[in-house]
Amino acid sequence: MTLDLLSQAGTPRAPLIELEDRWRSPSPRVLQPAADAQSKRMAMSRWLHHGEAPLEAVNEGSGTHHCVSLNLRCAQLIFRHAGRKLLHGRVPAGVVQVTAPATRVSAVFESAMDVLHLFVPQRALAECYEDLFQRPHAGDIVLDDPKLIRDPALERLGQALAVCKTEGAAPGRVFIDSVACAIVSRLVARHFSAPAVRGREPSALPQWRINRVSEFVESHLADNISLADIAASTGLTRMHFAAQFRRATGMRPHEYLLQKRIDHAQALLRTSKHSILDVALSCGFRSQAHFTTVFKRLVGATPKHWQTTLDAA
Repeated sequence: MTLDLLSQAGTPRAPLIELEDRWRSPSPRVLQPAADAQSKRMAMSRWLHHGEAPLEAVNEGSGTHHCVSLNLRCAQLIFRHAGRKLLHGRVPAGVVQVTAPATRVSAVFESAMDVLHLFVPQRALAECYEDLFQRPHAGDIVLDDPKLIRDPALERLGQALAVCKTEGAAPGRVFIDSVACAIVSRLVARHFSAPAVRGREPSALPQWRINRVSEFVESHLADNISLADIAASTGLTRMHFAAQFRRATGMRPHEYLLQKRIDHAQALLRTSKHSILDVALSCGFRSQAHFTTVFKRLVGATPKHWQTTLDAA
């Protein structure tokens, strides 16, 4: 199984992974070999949106490839899969989503976005299945669960590939091939083991309870609220709430709370009337140092640098 890196051979300092001109649309020259049913070539490209203004994108889906999306940074978007709204909110870095062939998807990017797309043909899936289970799969393999995946192993593999997104960072084709194959193998293993554990999985938190969480958190951002407090606002125990919330949103409640606090902090910093310490305390952080650490992790810059860049714009 091989991975076509979409590299621009012969061009000095060319990026190892080519940027997509259109969302989820790699170069046709890479996907063309998939017309051969025996092709096992995978392709990878990168979608980058700088977030100056909301952007809407639509993709009708490849007829031959699954699309594996590996999110590299926290982002805000609306995502629809086969006409159904799958997400409206914040997506943490490390989240993976799989779209089966010939499936229409659309998105409205409400913030900056950085994501790797791995395009996987049927032959590559079949090869992974046979390696895992020591027998061929009867018929085509369709990974038809589009829900957001939080899997520490996939997150680490995505991070390994993320180092290849900058110029000059070239760990080599063999390394990248092996990481891409490990991602596909992990997804195939998850898919075919899911029926055995599906009965034990928690149900997703319904939207009306998610709305209660949002209302409670936004009205208590400056308070020292706990997981038990948030769970109580929905009428659930802490254990049941945490599992159902994560299944519905792809986020842990603590991650959601931190993101809400940082969103509010950004709104306050835009006014340029508040000191960074005042903003930190009013958003529920106990110290400016903790606030700065969390802000930089989620936004990509310190509060001061972000505010200075905003003022200069």
